[in-house]
Amino acid sequence: MNTSPHTHAFIPQQQDPFGPRFVTNRPEREPECRVICLSNQKGGVAKTTTTMNLGAALTELGNRVLVVDLDPQSNLTMSFGIDVENLPKSIFDVLVHRLAIEHNIHKTPECDIAVASIDLAGAELALSSMIGRERMLEKALAPVKKDYDYILIDTPPSLGLLTVNAFTASDEVIVPVQAEYLSLRGLVQLDNTLQVIREHLNPKVRIGGVLITMYDGRTIHSREATELLLQNYGDRVMKVRIKKTIRLAEAPVQGSSVLTYESNGTAAAQYRELAQEVVARVEQAV
Repeated sequence: MNTSPHTHAFIPQQQDPFGPRFVTNRPEREPECRVICLSNQKGGVAKTTTTMNLGAALTELGNRVLVVDLDPQSNLTMSFGIDVENLPKSIFDVLVHRLAIEHNIHKTPECDIAVASIDLAGAELALSSMIGRERMLEKALAPVKKDYDYILIDTPPSLGLLTVNAFTASDEVIVPVQAEYLSLRGLVQLDNTLQVIREHLNPKVRIGGVLITMYDGRTIHSREATELLLQNYGDRVMKVRIKKTIRLAEAPVQGSSVLTYESNGTAAAQYRELAQEVVARVEQAV
């Protein structure tokens, strides 16, 4: 997404009756970092899996990507092969003790990650008495946004203060959902929460996409639930479907995304397709 520098060119037109002309190549607008939150208050919908693999796929496309683990379970951090038991600092220190987030970012071959550990479980209580508690993550990310094209935030399965911080810091939310009827109820609740966030904290945040995960097109229930999602959310339902496969569970055991673990597999292809769709939607939105 990086743009090459533009220069002013002087191009004489030898046969132009009006003499030489100055031709100016105007610089394109610098690309802005896009902050995307992956959220669903229902657990077990592949939020962490999607954050990791979408991050890796966006990196493959030439983007600079930071993923942020905002879940006290620290599954995203562990998925990159990082020992969460021996982390000197974590995102807890960034939010509560105002540690510069640069000191909490670990470099990996696939993308950068702001790591979390179990102490994040105490963050909501620690933040609750602070002024501006909903904007702590937004303020923490501001200095590093110039270094990245995409920042992906993995949130806990709740609509608590950590998730509110993620919504306040984000441009949009991608909602991973299973193709089942109960998913619709959770989406309505999340949409209502975003409406409150827009009114009071972040007027631009919106649902940028509903991503169907763990999809099994062989079952009538999955097909009917998908149709119901399409009826209610239309174009916001992303075209790609992430199908069930054991490869998505095996890859984090090796400390890598499925794109590295099984580069030519179906799951890797689906997440590459998702990355391309995310980029296309972002370009349409700006």
